[in-house]
Amino acid sequence: MRIVPLTKESKKNILEDLLKRSPNNYDQYQETVNGILDDIKKNGDKAMFAYTEKFDRAKITADNLYVTEEEIKEAYDQVDDSLIEVMKKAIENIRDFHQKQVRNTWIETREDGVILGQRITPLDSVGVYVPGGKAAYPSSVLMNIIPAHVAGVRRIVMATPPGADGKVTPATLVAANLAGATEVVKVGGAQAIAALAYGTESIPKVDKIAGPGNIFVALAKKTVYGHVSIDSVAGPSEIMILADESADPRYVAADLLSQAEHDELASAILVTTSKDLAEKVSAQVDDFVARLSRKEIISKSLENYGYILLADTMEDALDAVNEIASEHLEIMTANPFDTMTRVRNAGAMFLGPYSSEPLGDYFAGPNHVLPTNGTAKFFSPLSVDDFIKKSSIISYSEEALREVHEDVIQFAKAEHLTAHANSIAVRFGKEVMTED
Repeated sequence: MRIVPLTKESKKNILEDLLKRSPNNYDQYQETVNGILDDIKKNGDKAMFAYTEKFDRAKITADNLYVTEEEIKEAYDQVDDSLIEVMKKAIENIRDFHQKQVRNTWIETREDGVILGQRITPLDSVGVYVPGGKAAYPSSVLMNIIPAHVAGVRRIVMATPPGADGKVTPATLVAANLAGATEVVKVGGAQAIAALAYGTESIPKVDKIAGPGNIFVALAKKTVYGHVSIDSVAGPSEIMILADESADPRYVAADLLSQAEHDELASAILVTTSKDLAEKVSAQVDDFVARLSRKEIISKSLENYGYILLADTMEDALDAVNEIASEHLEIMTANPFDTMTRVRNAGAMFLGPYSSEPLGDYFAGPNHVLPTNGTAKFFSPLSVDDFIKKSSIISYSEEALREVHEDVIQFAKAEHLTAHANSIAVRFGKEVMTED
């Protein structure tokens, strides 16, 4: 694994390389995505079923589009009981963490007759997209459905592509059932996003779409934003490890590779002040890669976006951490909790040698849907907040409005909005027809 001195120039070059992976840079697929979206919007079920047959080789109709209770039972029979128990433990952790995020409606009553507040209500319906086949990740099913369920969303429809046999991946289906999906439809790709966003004869539209997918899914979500809300347009996976001489090189190397194995566009970066650690991690990475089952993908990922950055000082290392703003940040320093206080930008932080990133992927409880491509500077992990909406509450008594009505009228006149001013004035036997 390459070792690069951390300089302003090297940091700039790495940032530019990482940003090239953004879905915003894949415009060559946009025309195809637009065509699919338009077709579904105009032709509904007919187009959706045609694309499913074309891309997934599955004959899906209105009669077998929705997963049945019998299919769910069959999926349970096909998934190992021990995995189901692990899922249940993970669900307990995830639900417990997200329940702590629940917000309450509040009302404030003042002595002057003013009542102000904020009402919290869940979204009515949410679509959760889940990839199928070899790219099936039951953990992502849990991370997307459970916050929506905790928020109180009444309709949670999961869309996932079927196999050629018309069946849904069993582990995905079991995870959806355990997490609280109210329905599961057998459709994938950009056509699934279009169906959820616009609605078809068989699938009522939703209010928001969440969940990961390939570049066609990502671009489709980006395009339908505005018709519905979306969680984010996620890029490839990322891990950054900030370490000093106290870190164990085997742990660091193993954790870097845990993300590099996702795909060839994944990034894995170590930033350290220790040359000795850098060299040992590089050697350990080579040793692990030679023996890991996904070594071809890992090797390509490290070749494209893998770096060991050697910093002169911890301050320089922290500057790089905050500038790159990684999806996952592991902190393996002598005092990780102190180091954490100087980190401003990261999707999720893992502190200490026994807080490996896969804990966050599967089990610990915090959401693993995280901001990528530097967006941790202004985005947050998926949470209950993504599945609620807030309504402001305003109530003034006559006395309270009388006290301030001239102020409101003056403000409205300053913006040349006389009808605004008049709606206040008429309540006190006045009229405002001009700005004078």
